[in-house]
Amino acid sequence: MTVLKLLGALALLMFGMKAMSDALQKMAGPSLRHVLGTMTTNRFTGLLTGMFVTVAVQSSAATTVMTVSFVNAGLLTLAQAISVIMGANIGTTLSAWIMSAGFSFNITSIVWPFFLIGIILIYTKKFRFFGDFLFGLAFLLFALGTLNMTGREMDLAGNPTVVNFFSSFDSGSYLSILLFLLIGTILTIIAQSSAALMALTMVLCTSGVLPIYLGLALVMGENIGTTITANVVAMTANVQARRAAFSHLIFNVFGVFWVLCLFYPFVNFVCGLVGIDPSAETQDPTRLSFGLAAFHTAFNVTNTLILIWFIPLIEKIVTKLIKPRKSEIEEEFHLTYIQQGIIKTPEIAVLQAQKEIGIYSDQTRELFDVTRSMLAQGADLGALATQVDHLEDRSDRMESEIGHYLSAVSDSHLSDLTKAKIRFMYRQINEMESIGDSCQNIGRILKRQGGNSKEGGKLTEAILNSLDGLFDLLAQSLDHMDEVLGDPETGVDTNDRSLVKERCAALREQNFAWSSAGNYPFGISSIFNDLISECDNLSSYIENVEQARRGGKEGRSI
Repeated sequence: MTVLKLLGALALLMFGMKAMSDALQKMAGPSLRHVLGTMTTNRFTGLLTGMFVTVAVQSSAATTVMTVSFVNAGLLTLAQAISVIMGANIGTTLSAWIMSAGFSFNITSIVWPFFLIGIILIYTKKFRFFGDFLFGLAFLLFALGTLNMTGREMDLAGNPTVVNFFSSFDSGSYLSILLFLLIGTILTIIAQSSAALMALTMVLCTSGVLPIYLGLALVMGENIGTTITANVVAMTANVQARRAAFSHLIFNVFGVFWVLCLFYPFVNFVCGLVGIDPSAETQDPTRLSFGLAAFHTAFNVTNTLILIWFIPLIEKIVTKLIKPRKSEIEEEFHLTYIQQGIIKTPEIAVLQAQKEIGIYSDQTRELFDVTRSMLAQGADLGALATQVDHLEDRSDRMESEIGHYLSAVSDSHLSDLTKAKIRFMYRQINEMESIGDSCQNIGRILKRQGGNSKEGGKLTEAILNSLDGLFDLLAQSLDHMDEVLGDPETGVDTNDRSLVKERCAALREQNFAWSSAGNYPFGISSIFNDLISECDNLSSYIENVEQARRGGKEGRSI
């Protein structure tokens, strides 16, 4: 039961950290996105940004994944991302200090008010995210208190088997240090939480069974293992995002390397700062927990002070080591701003998806322009129709990829505002896909000209001139749609849909008059009428996209 209590407390600690991080990211909302996107003008501001954002969200993994997302979206350069990741490594050391405080006194006695206030706020709509944060903080503190008490209950120092096991490792041997470094790395990769392993390390050290040297080796292993999260997430991202994630690994591995070279002098120096003698047989448990936190901070701060001057070199190294995939070089179709792996932070995901919809709009306009070129006299209708089909296939793929991405984001715990944004985004891409279908239908209708005796030849010059005016209105509508997608406050008073409806009604009357006068056979009249109807449908889809974008404004604007 004691072992189960220990494992359960670790699970509760991980849950509390995640709940706090999620709640803080939701409270920060667009501000967090703005900070990461704008406050990285140089390596030093990037460092401070990464540090403060990580302190705010209490998760270096969240900051690193957001940074990789920005690189993937083209909002940060690789050099800027490396500086932010360095800052995140410093910011995450605050978690170790919080844990060391939890091992210093019975912290569970103060958590109950947090639970009470948190549950009250959760049931209020205005402050529910702050309630989520308090609940996560309460779980975190309760888990730390439980770990502290469980460690004492286990009385590991009085268990000969445990004592003999750890005594079999010579803390003065580099081989033992390397072994525990490897163990720390593997356990962090498995648990996907450096915080959980840090807490377990504190339990072992404060219990008196794990020498401080071996405990610090575990801490170094945690620093390597924690880099795996971003690298796993970046596997499906573009090459720059993969390079940013890999730079995190290089940064921590280099830090571990130089610390190993100076391990005992460096550890003795840091321990001396908090009043610990690493060679002493008996240690003050409180000082040991602070010693672990101090080493974690000294490791990351010193490593950053060394490597911040070599960011250009790190950039060159990761660029040389991480090459673009063959598909990234040769594949014509790819999403620019989003990849399926980057879905850790809903706010960033929504920004990326909306930017990708802007790209989708550009692709749709290209499809329309190719379709319109089929109106030209002497145009190769077969070749152009094939190109239209190709572009429409790409439109379908874009809708599918963006839709799947939004679906993956929807699986997260989202705010009501973010849920509403995603609903409107679904409608935007559905309506844009319908625009593509209409363009393809127009291409197929135009291809019917002269196909057999029933159709009776080609569209007359008068019909083509009339359609050219209608297509001018549609092109204008698409321009306004693109403006609205970029800024939903623009183009609100346009009456494009009304103008197209009026023009279509007039052309239907004109078609009837010309056909009745015998200007062209019934087959041409049928083609003309079908084109008018499809253009009318296309105009309706454009209007629907604009309405969906305006409906998805946060506050109301994204």
